[in-house]
Amino acid sequence: MNPIRFLNLHSQFTRMVVAGAAAAACSASAMAQLNVMISGGFAVAYRQVLPEFEKANGIKVDTGSGASQGAGPQTIAAQLQRGVPADVVILSREGLAELMAAGRIVAGTDVDLARVPLGAGVRTGVPKPDIRTVAAFKQTLLNAKTIAVPGSTSGIYLTTEVFPKMGIADQLTVSVKARGSQAAAMVAAGEANMAVQPVSELVNEVGIDFVGRLPAELQLVQVFAAAVVTGAKEPEAARKLIQFLASERTGVAIEQSGMDRVR
Repeated sequence: MNPIRFLNLHSQFTRMVVAGAAAAACSASAMAQLNVMISGGFAVAYRQVLPEFEKANGIKVDTGSGASQGAGPQTIAAQLQRGVPADVVILSREGLAELMAAGRIVAGTDVDLARVPLGAGVRTGVPKPDIRTVAAFKQTLLNAKTIAVPGSTSGIYLTTEVFPKMGIADQLTVSVKARGSQAAAMVAAGEANMAVQPVSELVNEVGIDFVGRLPAELQLVQVFAAAVVTGAKEPEAARKLIQFLASERTGVAIEQSGMDRVR
């Protein structure tokens, strides 16, 4: 065979192999299926920006939910324990710390996404009570027949620290629901007078009027963070999602859902 023709054929073959490998890599990336497990606090902002991430990266994301902390089978920790698949978790720092201690998180992959304070909400149309000072908030609690709180990080803090600290724990009727969405739904249905939980779980809830943030002296500002789960099937796609959620592209959605950006 003519040496020049042989070199040309060899060069064409090499280009075909490289192009084929690149196409296979792109195909694998396009076919990536991410499993995400998220708690309620960051969920509104997350769902608002997720379609943009999927479209831009060709990655399909399947999202499940669970509480950051607490008891019961639907906490994120309990779901991971029984083998529910997840590549990424998004939850409060308190809950993430527990997962990290249990070896459920890939070291060095955790990233803070947003900060969210505690607030109060009442049923739409009901006069908003005064919660601007500790004294006013205390009286509002005492006037309420039933107060709904989540069974996760914020509810644990309220029932074990805030209400006892105010000296009224034994005077309140508190309904602890597994999720913040359930606490808000209870108020929207008229089954509780007020919900106290992260602001992001109140400002966009149907049937709820946001009253305001709790006084600074009683405040718990939760940091919501994301991390890659140990044994993730799509670790690179997981890192892409976390990077996207921590970028400026998500900032507007974070603020619209009542949270503060982590800068």
